[in-house]
Amino acid sequence: MQDYQNVDPLECNFYQICPLSELPGGERLYIEIDQYAIVVFNIAGYIYAIADLCSHDDGPLGEGELDGFEIVCPRHGARFDVRTGKVQSLPAIVSIPSYPVRIMDGLIEIGIPRE
Repeated sequence: MQDYQNVDPLECNFYQICPLSELPGGERLYIEIDQYAIVVFNIAGYIYAIADLCSHDDGPLGEGELDGFEIVCPRHGARFDVRTGKVQSLPAIVSIPSYPVRIMDGLIEIGIPRE
């Protein structure tokens, strides 16, 4: 899996998700773009987007509990940083994709790298 946080936004197609006002602080939103299942978080006014997929067992990561900037997989407790997708604890050993986010004219947009 690739860490998309380091992808140049100029190499992405950005997709409008929703108005920023529809994702209040502390909330999350589940979306699909093409074949990608993504969960979008508003943490203290900052928007982050990661794959809704635990790299340990392909389970739905977005259902996990947030602990600061870490999400805890509800199945086996692996932790990932929602800002970067980097794995923080076992049993996962592979980071998950994180996606570039931008706010344009009050709309949240998620970047998917062009293939």
